[in-house]
Amino acid sequence: MEMEQWMQKAEVLIEALPYIQRFNRRIIVVKYGGSAMVNEELKQNVIKDVTLLKLVGFKPIIVHGGGKEISRWAKKLGMEPKFVNGLRVTDEAMMEVAEMVLGKVNKDLVKLVGSLGVKAVGISGKDGGLLTVKKRLPGGEDIGYVGEITHVEPKILYDLLEKDFLPIVCPVGMDDDFRTYNVNADDAACAVAQAVNAEKLAFLTDIEGVYRNPQDKTTLISELDIPEAEELIEKGNIGGGMLPKLTNCIEAIKNGVSRVHILDGRIAHCLLLEIFTNKGIGTAIIGDKESRYYHG
Repeated sequence: MEMEQWMQKAEVLIEALPYIQRFNRRIIVVKYGGSAMVNEELKQNVIKDVTLLKLVGFKPIIVHGGGKEISRWAKKLGMEPKFVNGLRVTDEAMMEVAEMVLGKVNKDLVKLVGSLGVKAVGISGKDGGLLTVKKRLPGGEDIGYVGEITHVEPKILYDLLEKDFLPIVCPVGMDDDFRTYNVNADDAACAVAQAVNAEKLAFLTDIEGVYRNPQDKTTLISELDIPEAEELIEKGNIGGGMLPKLTNCIEAIKNGVSRVHILDGRIAHCLLLEIFTNKGIGTAIIGDKESRYYHG
């Protein structure tokens, strides 16, 4: 029985080999959020996945959120979180809380990666002029210090990758007058992935992936190209929080990212299962020139 288990492990490694070869020295951006940030066991698994990617030759960059933590700390301070179209209303006091909380989340992740033997550096979008933003006005409404990214300066990321560090990016940016803004982490991950021409962008979410019919869990789609994704949106099959996410994915691929993965961060080692196995567990959105490679 023991020999059989060892053989299964060997088969897993052999299955991973072509993916390791294909993506060696390529940049992968991981947007880290949802339950995988709150549950300690899931958090450990995600960070183990990312450090393994680093150690087998990938160049990962983590972009993290922290919405649940910001809301928790805001309530502790007697502030009631408010949202408009899914975006946090951010006055000056809330911006201060958000930046402090995101900074703490950032350094906790740096510590966790470091404990697994990989050197990480935590930065915010303010460092090295990484994220320049302007005020975001959803539906023409002013909701405070919420930023829309206008420019990404990736030099600091390239410098860190070149020196063998794993960059961990906190989604805070500045406008042309050096005012600080909170940035949606999905938007930040997409913008960063485009700026560094990432081979892959992976979203860790609290859903299994994209469904052809959201009411039917058997309709999970393993791979989608851009026309198929746009058709799903046009037909109204995509709703809720998945709509802006899928729109972001399409935008990223149109701007140079080769492949975007939407994964259920609640599944242990979802990143490894999606990237290193023939049958991924989430949904991969691919560009027209990309070949499909998942097999039943």
